[in-house]
Amino acid sequence: MAEGRGGRACAVGGGAVSVVIVGGGLAGISAAIALQESGVPVTLVESRPWLGGATHSFVRGELSVDNGQHVFLRCCSAYQGLLRRLRADHLVEVQDRFDVTVLRPGAAAARLRRARLPSPLHLLPALARYAPLAPGDRLRAMRAAAGLGRLDPADPVLDTLSAGTWLAERGQRAWARQALWGLFITAALNAEVDDAAMGLSAMVCRRALLGRADAADIGIPLVPLEELHGGPALRRIAEMGGTVRLKSKVEAVTTDPKVVVDGEPMAADAVIMAVPHEAAARLLPAQALPEPLRWPELDASPIVNVHVVYDRKVMDAPFAAAVASPVQWVFDRTAVSGLRRGQYLAVSLSAADRWIDMPTAELRARFVPELRRLLPAARGAAVRELFVTRERRATFRQRPGSAAARPSAATRAPGLFLAGAWTDTGWPDTMEGAVRSGLTAARLVRRHLEGARER
Repeated sequence: MAEGRGGRACAVGGGAVSVVIVGGGLAGISAAIALQESGVPVTLVESRPWLGGATHSFVRGELSVDNGQHVFLRCCSAYQGLLRRLRADHLVEVQDRFDVTVLRPGAAAARLRRARLPSPLHLLPALARYAPLAPGDRLRAMRAAAGLGRLDPADPVLDTLSAGTWLAERGQRAWARQALWGLFITAALNAEVDDAAMGLSAMVCRRALLGRADAADIGIPLVPLEELHGGPALRRIAEMGGTVRLKSKVEAVTTDPKVVVDGEPMAADAVIMAVPHEAAARLLPAQALPEPLRWPELDASPIVNVHVVYDRKVMDAPFAAAVASPVQWVFDRTAVSGLRRGQYLAVSLSAADRWIDMPTAELRARFVPELRRLLPAARGAAVRELFVTRERRATFRQRPGSAAARPSAATRAPGLFLAGAWTDTGWPDTMEGAVRSGLTAARLVRRHLEGARER
């Protein structure tokens, strides 16, 4: 157990206020810090021995390994705000302008780089020169982009469509959907383009690609995720007077509200459930749940990462996308991991249903040759080590109809609130969505406490 005590207390009716947050991922962390900044002390309860939730690290030999590759965009303002509150914003790096190398087997690498032009002109030169697409497909892509710019992502009709259907109706052939739109939509929604919800796809494209010119500039961590999120959060919450209970199992939540932790009841003035939707549905009292309960419809979508350590450098770019290959994105993890010799690459596979149960030996047989096809320098390099990390329930399935199943932060029980990237944030299931959900839950808790004080 890690604990920090002291600090300010917010009084309600003459007594000290206590808020319990269940779940120590980015949603729970952001809620905890937001509440403590407003003078509300919190107790954060986490079942695992670390904070950070789905963004964590572990040690494997000489390597510090992240469970998966996490990046953000310059438009992810809430996430960057959390990093500043954690005093960790110096531990990430953001491109000076959007620039992605696109690898192709048997062909020269392509490049998508924004021009120093105002939006929406900033990406037109990159599209006009995008070699994987024929000239006619590039022109049709520009027209589709213009159509995306006129959409309202919150339109319920869009949630009934797949991105693939919408794009196909606007002249985007299967290859264009894969080689252009899939680079962004699949990575952001953890869903193949033809299966992805159009509303969220439109939101991503409008905000990142068609919004401010610098909105899609990519940010990457310079340290392992534990040093970026979990460790700083543990220290910051303690500094601000909060309590963190690690390796503590929440067994039930009541409408009092009360949280049963390791068999012991813990009274609270408000509770935030910052856990996956399956856990929230299991732990919350029936009185708090909607009827009918639609959260199970959200399901889960996997992500797989194939980690390959070479005896020499085989890729110059810090990261690259790939088309016409099962490789989607590949990241240079050498410096972040602490590797002293050779190069460590991580292949990130979203919407990984086909890979999630494949044995490591088969993944090796598939992806080592693919990396040789994409990276000429890998053809003469030896693989020193290869291992796989699997996140079976990395995100909810962001498919048509999923928006209607995402709940708001408020439940039917006063004092009980939800947080998590699966709630109705308007964003995909990403780090940004998680942080925004935590901020929303914290705001509702403060409103609830103020109402209790007035009563």
